[in-house]
Amino acid sequence: MTTIITAVWPGRPYPRGAYWDGEGVNFAVFSEHAEKVELCVFDAKGHSEVQRIELKERTSLVWHCYLPEARPGLLYGLRVHGPYRPQEGHRFNPHKLLIEPYAKDIVGTPRWSDAHFGYSIGSKDADLSFNRRDNANYMPKCRVVDQAFNWGNDRSPDIHWQDMVIYEVHVKGFTMQHPEIPSQFRGTYAGLAMDPVIEHLKRLGITTVELMPVHAFIDDRHLVERSLRNYWGYNSIGFFAPDSRYSASGQISEFKTMVKTLHKAGIEVILDVVYNHTAEGNQLGPTFSFRGLDNASYYRLADDDKRYYKDYTGCGNTLDMQHFCVLQLIMDSLRYWVLDMHVDGFRFDLASALARELHEVNQLGTFFDTIHQDPVLSTIKLIAEPWDLGEGGYQVGNFPLGWSEWNDKYRDSIRAYWKGDGGSLGEMAQRLTGSSDLYEHTGRKPHSSINFICAHDGFTLHDLVSYDVKHNEANQEENRDGNDNNLSWNCGAEGESDDPAINVLRARQKRNLLATLLLSQGAPMLVAGDEMGRSQQGNNNAYCQDNPISWLTWELKQQDRESLEFTQRVIGLRKAHPLFHRNYFFKGRPIRGGEVKDIIWLNADGAEISDEDWNQAFSRCLGVYFAGGKMIETDERGKRLKDDNLLLLLNADHEDVAFRLPEYEAHHNWDVLLDTKNANGAAEITRYQAGQTYPLSGRALVLLKQAQPI
Repeated sequence: MTTIITAVWPGRPYPRGAYWDGEGVNFAVFSEHAEKVELCVFDAKGHSEVQRIELKERTSLVWHCYLPEARPGLLYGLRVHGPYRPQEGHRFNPHKLLIEPYAKDIVGTPRWSDAHFGYSIGSKDADLSFNRRDNANYMPKCRVVDQAFNWGNDRSPDIHWQDMVIYEVHVKGFTMQHPEIPSQFRGTYAGLAMDPVIEHLKRLGITTVELMPVHAFIDDRHLVERSLRNYWGYNSIGFFAPDSRYSASGQISEFKTMVKTLHKAGIEVILDVVYNHTAEGNQLGPTFSFRGLDNASYYRLADDDKRYYKDYTGCGNTLDMQHFCVLQLIMDSLRYWVLDMHVDGFRFDLASALARELHEVNQLGTFFDTIHQDPVLSTIKLIAEPWDLGEGGYQVGNFPLGWSEWNDKYRDSIRAYWKGDGGSLGEMAQRLTGSSDLYEHTGRKPHSSINFICAHDGFTLHDLVSYDVKHNEANQEENRDGNDNNLSWNCGAEGESDDPAINVLRARQKRNLLATLLLSQGAPMLVAGDEMGRSQQGNNNAYCQDNPISWLTWELKQQDRESLEFTQRVIGLRKAHPLFHRNYFFKGRPIRGGEVKDIIWLNADGAEISDEDWNQAFSRCLGVYFAGGKMIETDERGKRLKDDNLLLLLNADHEDVAFRLPEYEAHHNWDVLLDTKNANGAAEITRYQAGQTYPLSGRALVLLKQAQPI
């Protein structure tokens, strides 16, 4: 039985949320237009409301109180009174129990009911009607936490941008089918911190895991009613609470232990965060938190009718970054995850929506200014998904200094090249060398480009070479969802095939794409499982598939094991050669008084490519000479870095090419480091003389190192 609280003190307006100071708990919540705010206390199981406490103090639009008798573990929610006038933007309804925006722990998930809606479902007046049904029985509860944790000597691995190899991971899907993870820990933060996972990441060469959304999120009603789930989690409702469905223990310390363990292994943790919208949807959506707290303050409302929302996200609403309370909420959330949870950075979903002020995306706007002047946030890794769904939202290359970006131009260019599309040579060359056309003119560096072939949305790497079209029937939307423009090629048969020749070609195409990604300038990002043949059966929008369609398979076929070993090999080559992770763009001219340029583009005759060669629609083969002795980078102590002279050959045509190896220095040889023709990446002959021709197979990539004759 929960003890009734008898002492209520005024408290303070900051810090926001429920804050345990070792003696009691301070509660503080922002609402500009509310008329009364009540704290609802629940029994230990969250089933019964045992007490309501009015927050009578109000300072600078923040309602607050202090409960000296309250302790960590207390379950609570909010009820907020005020006008229900949707035409004016107000949707207060005290019959709705609300999640407190700064809650550090949210216990359970909503059970769907019409009671969650502020209006009466089915009314002829739609959302202009008023619903008096109480939803507390169907709502999760907030829990007061003790934030103490023994971090010991934990510190960020602080990997240099140019040295990163990013791995996009879904917490649940990564270990749900892992045979070496005990069943009770599969799909959890604890599972992600266990030895078999750490060993896989270390062997592969991963420096940074990018976790798909872990903020508390909601499964959409229309999905639940079809026995589906919001698997990806881009439907946030709690920006401070790690989602409890991924916790084996039910304690937030489990997340902290995961971070600490990954850090000990030298691996960074980046969170994919969704601050552009919430799970409350449009005007016909439920009332879970922000809508009932102060709809007019938290959301961007239509200029001509505040009943409706501005929707730059495609999810029904957009949080109002112009309002100081929203900006503070997001900054407080970011700082919390860095300072209290020790994460190393963030990838911002639909980041253009965060930069919108009146309407247009403003790269010099308040959001960026606030981050850049913050002593904590300005020092961590910041990655933008540089677009949203609104007009002018596509902003690849336009984010400010200090930011890196998911580069979909890289994705599309490399896919098109290896698919064999004509006229893609010049574009591919730009992307291979760091997309200087997008980033260099503003003083940014190659690592500003987060290079990827595949991501969580779209085909997996295996499906990219196995399907010409999407197959999303399992989503129960008649295959209408998902992108139709995938730049994929099935290599001769749609879906899985028993034809050995097709499977050999698919495996080679995967090696080509992986090698190109990992040997490009910029920061490469792999999707977990792409290194070992993960398939979603042609589904390119598996956002609602919380099942083996999305989960990783760890029982590998021979071809999958070969792919994993190949990926490990190429990551090893990337790390061994500073030329592949430069901190500056190539100049395309002689460096340090030499005669040889730092990069030279070659045709199959071994001659420098001409403008005419670049413009030939049929050109699908080229070589790239990297002068390792011409690097301008230095190590941390100022010593200039040097590397071998390297030669990268790429042939996306189906026919073999006799590629003449260049002779920039007398009497030297070329050693073969990689040839994607073969499953293990090794070549039959490993040394060639300069001036000889290399038998470059159709649809293959080769890497050679200049060596002196024995």
